[in-house]
Amino acid sequence: MTVSIPHTTPSKGDAFRGMSVTWLLDQWVARQPDKTFVTWAPFDQPARHWTYAEMAREAKRFAADLHERGVKEGDFVLMHHDNAPEFLGAWFGCAYLGAVPVTTNTRSVAENVAYFAELMQPAVAITQPSLAPLVREACGSDTPMIVTGDPATDYDADALGAIPIAEVASERPLPDLAPDHMRNFAVQFTSGTTSRPKPTVWTNANALWGGKTIAMNVRLRREDVTLLYLPLFHANAQVTFFSALWAGNTVVVHPSFSASRFWDTCAAHGVTWVSMIPFAFKALSGRPVPEHKVHTLIGLARLPEAEAEFRTRTMALWGMTETGTAAIMTDADHPGPAGTMGRPLPHYDVEVRKPDGSQAGPGEEGLLYIRGERGVSLFKEYYQQPEKTEDAFDASGALDTGDIVRIDKDGWLFFVNRDKDMLRVGGENVAALEIETAILDTGLILECAVVAQKHDMLGDVPVAFVTRTDAGRALTAEELTEQVLAHCRAKLADFKVPRAVFIEEDLPRSTLDRVAKAKLRDRLPKIEAD
Repeated sequence: MTVSIPHTTPSKGDAFRGMSVTWLLDQWVARQPDKTFVTWAPFDQPARHWTYAEMAREAKRFAADLHERGVKEGDFVLMHHDNAPEFLGAWFGCAYLGAVPVTTNTRSVAENVAYFAELMQPAVAITQPSLAPLVREACGSDTPMIVTGDPATDYDADALGAIPIAEVASERPLPDLAPDHMRNFAVQFTSGTTSRPKPTVWTNANALWGGKTIAMNVRLRREDVTLLYLPLFHANAQVTFFSALWAGNTVVVHPSFSASRFWDTCAAHGVTWVSMIPFAFKALSGRPVPEHKVHTLIGLARLPEAEAEFRTRTMALWGMTETGTAAIMTDADHPGPAGTMGRPLPHYDVEVRKPDGSQAGPGEEGLLYIRGERGVSLFKEYYQQPEKTEDAFDASGALDTGDIVRIDKDGWLFFVNRDKDMLRVGGENVAALEIETAILDTGLILECAVVAQKHDMLGDVPVAFVTRTDAGRALTAEELTEQVLAHCRAKLADFKVPRAVFIEEDLPRSTLDRVAKAKLRDRLPKIEAD
């Protein structure tokens, strides 16, 4: 039953009234200015450190320079950049100005980057030398482009029309910007059930809600330290960062995940908690574990075997970019059974529905629906896509997550699979439709079905089953496969390129003449990583 809430009921967002992301950073600057906030721990150079005061000062200088260049509150700033300290300075700098960073997946192909730029119309772009030509082409010659690295050795600033990041700093005062918890904070593109990524808008309240939620559930204290190897453009990494910021932690940032360096970094920097992905648990298994201070590894399920091997507890959570943080999570003191992803957190209404729309009971599977408050515990909108925003919710206002879950007799929830044709490749959501569209564009394929093949390390990898057009039949199987894969490499991010192409005379059907993808998946053995 749906209950109407009177308009006089206070919003959950009121808990953050008078706050913002920069308000939170400034609070810690006032209370612990000299505490290390960020440690950049690259693999081939000594670590570098920024205190809370230093990070805020660097961000404000960046913001002041953007303001002098004409960037103003509400403008979008495209950030196409891998993990680096410059990413954080620019990210916070945008917040101090009220500009909105649009953080994009650096593994995206040129076509997607052009789409990001066309939709968001950024006032400025920020990128790294290796990605600068792609960003320049995507944004056009009129968009100012700030590039990190050294122009003397890493890129030709004049040829790219680039502004070296060393020149982006000003001591002039910033315009007054009152804390506003409902001001847009950031945009992330997330793949849903369609082939085009969707621009998901977070408010400042979304960011604060996300940080507070996890910090409280994990029981983070000021002395905690986290290791962040997840890509900073991703929702998981950003929520992890805000959780650390909410609790006044130190954040140790790696360029990427490294199994060989993980435990040494934890031991060297006194790391106490880490947000994980399934791949990381598997990659670390069997490796020596030194003495460490890690009390919590957070993943997608509670893993007692990992707890025993790594001598720490595991916690689990479920969330998506649209929820801004975990909507379902285990508790630090009440871990639940093996494999669970937890229970609904306060202020989220969770439903598990069977295909007929009825509520799933103990032991049953169903589609996961979430209710929350837009702009606080759920995303604000898909930017300039009102129809897609509306389609994300059902008639009762519940968010259709596209995930299938199971509920046990005691109310614990367990992740089962993605609904329809979504794959989970190494922590990335991938729409089968996007891959199928690219394959059909070759003109060699009459029909295509992309399905997930289970992989020991990555979770899923895409595999394509195809039938051929006359043009496709004129090629040998090897020639056809190579042309299809070459086209996919040009059009898709590397993790979306099929691992294999199977040529069929016909594809199996289910009802309504649809391809029976379940039958295709059943043909595929699990891939055991080397």
